Amino acid sequence: MYYLYILKCADGTLYTGITTDLDRRVLEHNTSPRAAKYTRARRPVELVFSKKYRNRSTASKAEAKLKHLTREEKLQMLVV
Repeated sequence: MYYLYILKCADGTLYTGITTDLDRRVLEHNTSPRAAKYTRARRPVELVFSKKYRNRSTASKAEAKLKHLTREEKLQMLVV
């Protein structure tokens, strides 16, 4: 099982990624040197969206589509 997720960073920006363990990855983004360079500089981060996928391929394709959306489109998706 893979998860596509969106984090809201302390500066209000959004970060998108995929993982197999959502709780571990969010914790890493907030505390670990293994966090993405982008989120390490913008802590704390908050999980604002997640969706399950059966395999890495479909999760990666969904991530690529999501990353091409504008910020406004992503925010609209979060409120629905």
